[in-house]
Amino acid sequence: MSRVESTILLVRHASHPLLGRTLCGRMPGVSLDDAGRAQAARLGARIAARAPAAIHTSPLERARETADLLAEACGCPVLPCDGLNEIDFGAWSGQDFPALADDPRWTTWNEARATSRPPGGESMVEAQVRVVAALDGLRRRHPGRVVVAVSHADVIKAAILWAVGASLDAYHRIEIGPAGVSALALRDGGATLLSMNEGLA
Repeated sequence: MSRVESTILLVRHASHPLLGRTLCGRMPGVSLDDAGRAQAARLGARIAARAPAAIHTSPLERARETADLLAEACGCPVLPCDGLNEIDFGAWSGQDFPALADDPRWTTWNEARATSRPPGGESMVEAQVRVVAALDGLRRRHPGRVVVAVSHADVIKAAILWAVGASLDAYHRIEIGPAGVSALALRDGGATLLSMNEGLA
């Protein structure tokens, strides 16, 4: 079994105007604000020192914009990756958090991530399966290299919980801030968590 490791830098997209107010999910048209663009630019200068081979990104605007700003500093290509996409929150997409607080299904979702799902959407288990498969694909594509993967908070949490062998119900014990960076060393058969939520700008 190969022991060649690739380092994946999991980057949450930078801030946008709806952050903390609305469950954006996969709704279109959510772009970075000025603070978010400044975050991504500063983070890019720090990530450039790691000489990443490529930046792979969720297809959503806020992630793509973050990736583009990182790439300006790093001088490497930006490549779309559907496996890094946000969780599909189904009927909850675009709803404000105060409105969701009155939905008992929202309470169940936040208390039992390993077994529940949004109405008409994707379970966190399904999101974890796809992001782990995507990261393994990046490892194989860039053996022994550093790779940036721009994604979303819950998706990054799912990857980290897989790496440390913890239940998805522990998602609330992890904080992933805007423009936060977490590092995984991936190899055949597993991963090691190197750092979490660092590089906040």
